[in-house]
Amino acid sequence: MKGTVVVTGGSRGIGAAVVLALAARGVPTCFSYSTHQEAADVVAATAADLGSPSIAVQADVSVESDVKRLFSAAQGLGPVTGLVNNAGITAPQSRVVDLDVDRIRRLLDVNVVGAFLCAREAVKHLTEAGGGTIVNVSSRAAVLGSPGEYVDYAASKAAVDTLTVGLAQEVAADGIRVVGVRPGLIRTDIHASSGEPGRVERLQKTVPMGRGGEADEVAEAVVWLLSDAASYVTGTTLDVSGGR
Repeated sequence: MKGTVVVTGGSRGIGAAVVLALAARGVPTCFSYSTHQEAADVVAATAADLGSPSIAVQADVSVESDVKRLFSAAQGLGPVTGLVNNAGITAPQSRVVDLDVDRIRRLLDVNVVGAFLCAREAVKHLTEAGGGTIVNVSSRAAVLGSPGEYVDYAASKAAVDTLTVGLAQEVAADGIRVVGVRPGLIRTDIHASSGEPGRVERLQKTVPMGRGGEADEVAEAVVWLLSDAASYVTGTTLDVSGGR
């Protein structure tokens, strides 16, 4: 794997696991974080300890100027050849009938507009580099709908799945692959953000494998999709969900 990979939302959870998995393979990374600077500094330092340079950039992916600044910073490490479109938010569990418009707009701004802005910038940089790969991080919620919990989040991730399919067809001739991963019940902080830190434990009985997943397991799938081993894979999304 050559070049620099941009990872959005890289200070915690799946994003941090991806940064460190790439660092272990000698891949430079530039990752964004929203508010958790201390966590971002730890991830960057750990990547350096693994022998790979990593830059943490504070950025809101729903803000165009922040996204452009993120990719400009990444170029300092070399040509950008990959993007892991991972940044996303959720909100406290709620039925659709109780959702307020500010919540819906903010969630769609980050999860959908942000994904499009980052993908757009990545296409520019990857074309200049002669090709590369975009990995969009979706969710099994996009398929399952998350009724009674966060249908708005599920809908935002369904939009990401459509972005993967359409963009892959647009840029295949430019040597750019666009793929996705759909994590299932993964042990990260996102469940606390939705108001139920123990959500994985409550629902893991619905997983055929009988357990929740770990961020590292998703990261390994992302790294494979970025690699030349997946050179004939584009326009599709891989479920990493234990069969759920």
